[in-house]
Amino acid sequence: MKVTTDACLFGAWVAAQFSESISPRSILDIGTGTGLLSLMLAQKTDANIDAVEIDHDAAIQAEGNFTASPWSEQLSVTHKDIHQFKPSHTYEAIISNPPFYENELTGNNTKKNIAHHDSGLLLQDLISIISEKLTAENGHFFLLLPEKRLDETLVMIRKQQLAIRKICKVRQSVDHGFFRALVHGTNKNHNEEPVTEELAIRNHNNQYTEAFEALLKDYYLYL
Repeated sequence: MKVTTDACLFGAWVAAQFSESISPRSILDIGTGTGLLSLMLAQKTDANIDAVEIDHDAAIQAEGNFTASPWSEQLSVTHKDIHQFKPSHTYEAIISNPPFYENELTGNNTKKNIAHHDSGLLLQDLISIISEKLTAENGHFFLLLPEKRLDETLVMIRKQQLAIRKICKVRQSVDHGFFRALVHGTNKNHNEEPVTEELAIRNHNNQYTEAFEALLKDYYLYL
């Protein structure tokens, strides 16, 4: 499971949302892959983080990455389908970089199909799981989505009686259209319109933008 720029951006953006008012003590990472998001959040919070991964090899790699990190005591990985994951407690925050593509052509690589397509987890199922596993009081969740699936996902979120707090639309560069959406939601009832922001990864000169560097400087070695 390759580490992608948009996944790194997502992890940094989620960490940036944490503050005194959002300081989770327990985090669930659904579909952790190599453990990237969990490691990024462990760097910025004291929370206990449970990472769940359906692919055996990816789960083993995530476990190795966790063990080798300075934050190993905060992190744990479970090799299991999230549908069968039955924790003894709920979570104050849930993060997920879920499978992107449903009803689209798949390739011959089963692992990639599960990671990127609906072979393992439908978005509708994921949002239902999030609703079930979030703590009853002021729980927060964060999703990385293709921008083209944003509107339908927001409908699913509202159907689960969840609310959208912030949306960040992401461009590959200032010359491109939006290709990803970062979503911050909550189960706390409120009728406020979500904050919407935009971010480009690269500028006209194909260099990282100041906004991207500000988010990623604590994670990338050479920014």
